[in-house]
Amino acid sequence: MRAGEIVGLTWDRVDLKARTAKLIETKNGSSRVVPLSREAIRIIEQMRSCTEKSYNSNFVFGITGSQLESLFRKARARAMIDDLHFHDSRREALTRLAAKVDVMTLAKISGHRDLRILQSVYYAPDMSKIAASLD
Repeated sequence: MRAGEIVGLTWDRVDLKARTAKLIETKNGSSRVVPLSREAIRIIEQMRSCTEKSYNSNFVFGITGSQLESLFRKARARAMIDDLHFHDSRREALTRLAAKVDVMTLAKISGHRDLRILQSVYYAPDMSKIAASLD
């Protein structure tokens, strides 16, 4: 998910049983449903007690985009990493997901409309692993 999609996520759009989050406002203007890993569900469940006490309790993470950016910059500086951006985590996630799901499913998860971008940027299979799976 993009940073804006994460900070804009509201409780009514999260289905813990189905392990999904419905995104209404996305960069490309289309809504989509994103599957959530067990770890994502664990983190979201932890957030419930935190956000219930805050002013913006309707939002899962209770922070704004600018607050997320500021916190990320501070963490990046503390880790002494110069050229790292929050969006790089999305790229890393999509690269890892490309090894688990087909490119059509990846497009549904990521919201990409142009499969060529997914194939050229994120999908880079290890051909030795593909060869082993053929046997």
